[in-house]
Amino acid sequence: MRKLPLVAALAAMLMVPVGFAADKDKPRPDADQAEAALTQPQSAQSTGSVSVEGKRIDYKAVAGTLVLHKHGDQAGEPTVSMFYTAYFKQGADPAKRPITFVYNGGPGSATVWLHMGAFGPKRVMTSDDSHTPAAPYRLVNNDYSLLDASDLVFIDAPGAGFSRLIADDKDKSKRDEQMKERKKEVYGVDGDGHAFAQFITQFLSRYDRWNSPKYLFGESYGTTRSAVLANILQNEDSVDLNGVVLLSQILSFDTSIDGPEFNPGVDLPYALALPTFAATAYYHHRLPQQPAQLEPFLREVEQYALGDYASALMQGARLDDARKRAVAQKLHEYTGLPVDYLVKANLRVSGGMFEHQLQFDGDLTTGRLDSRFSGPALDPLAKDSEYDPQSSAISSAYVAAFNDYVRRQLKFGDAMQYRLFADIDHWDFSHKAPGTHGEALQSSTNVMPDLATAMKTNPDLKVLLNGGYYDLATPYFAADYEMHHLPIPASLEKNISFAWYPSGHMVYAHEQSLKALHDNVARFIEQTDNVE
Repeated sequence: MRKLPLVAALAAMLMVPVGFAADKDKPRPDADQAEAALTQPQSAQSTGSVSVEGKRIDYKAVAGTLVLHKHGDQAGEPTVSMFYTAYFKQGADPAKRPITFVYNGGPGSATVWLHMGAFGPKRVMTSDDSHTPAAPYRLVNNDYSLLDASDLVFIDAPGAGFSRLIADDKDKSKRDEQMKERKKEVYGVDGDGHAFAQFITQFLSRYDRWNSPKYLFGESYGTTRSAVLANILQNEDSVDLNGVVLLSQILSFDTSIDGPEFNPGVDLPYALALPTFAATAYYHHRLPQQPAQLEPFLREVEQYALGDYASALMQGARLDDARKRAVAQKLHEYTGLPVDYLVKANLRVSGGMFEHQLQFDGDLTTGRLDSRFSGPALDPLAKDSEYDPQSSAISSAYVAAFNDYVRRQLKFGDAMQYRLFADIDHWDFSHKAPGTHGEALQSSTNVMPDLATAMKTNPDLKVLLNGGYYDLATPYFAADYEMHHLPIPASLEKNISFAWYPSGHMVYAHEQSLKALHDNVARFIEQTDNVE
């Protein structure tokens, strides 16, 4: 179950059936009605209010779809119906009111997580670091909605949520070929980026927001998308962004601790994951000597990771046995894993190995998306973890809460199934980076050049990187490393700021971290919106 190369592999646990699914008490729409609904924009409006840290905000909500089309000679051909939920503060001047486009990752994930867990006006209550009991779930006022700082547009990726690829030819065989073509065009790094760019520019026109301060907020693969998207908007669509907010970042997939054993000779993931291993061992009290405080301990581990540990890994087979054992001893002090295990692992422990081994003596698997979580091991004799206890712990609450909320309060989605993930057979990770010529494509996705190009061509663009210490899907120190290796001049480094939290991949699943995340992002927007 674990062997997925995707950074946000929630889909391994949560894939749902595809297609329209009728409610039990309502008729299923026929094919013509379904096609008409996809090829024309749809919307439903409602109003509400939210209290954010004691301040009441009245808003208008629009749940709807925009239809993307091909370009050039085929400009009239619809390709994707993209679902969104937009919240607009009542009475605000659009020219002075920031707007933030928000999306999760996957790739191919719906944005239910950020919507119902982080910044929407309603938030689903889940247990902090253990399994949330079954329904009924509690939906409460979100004291930390970002509506105090910005209007919000939550976007579901093509094929996810209520977003759908469009194949509307009357001939079924042609329709099947059309759908294959759509998937090939959209399900990839570059196709996905262009789809979101077309959505955003269309949204700006539809709601007269071209002169508003503009922000991107992406989580997980959504940060990969944000780098690509920022460059497309800036350099193809002439849209200057005020800021890009990144949460649980991965820009270079060569830094991923998921499956690094399949990329031998690239040892960087092991060094960059070590601080997260250490934080996790600290949280579960698995260290030989428990430090008094987490953050000073992590600064020590970070220094070792980039120094002696990285040096030892780079020596490969040249590393002598005595030094290998000395390094294993130090890793034992930082991770709690047995010295002999570390030696047998050749000092290289993947994320799945660590998750399985850390609490091995209790037959427990440690969480991947949030390593504060634990759950019973499916197979105590396995080499890797076989599921993610954090994903299992909270997903049902998010799914149930949103399905109820979108239909009852937003008045959208009648007779449709909300898909957590798109039906993706293959995601094209090849990428044409800015400045490459001809058909040159990367063999391993790295969108650091995209973000760097956007920052260089818009030198006022500000970036805020957020991450959780207990995130084993996209370790925080890997994100930190990427940011300190962007190919930008020193003069632009001041445009990047950092914030770390005692939480996991979904930082907002920990309420104190959600408050800090809200405050940091709201302050970032206030400082960069250019509103006098």
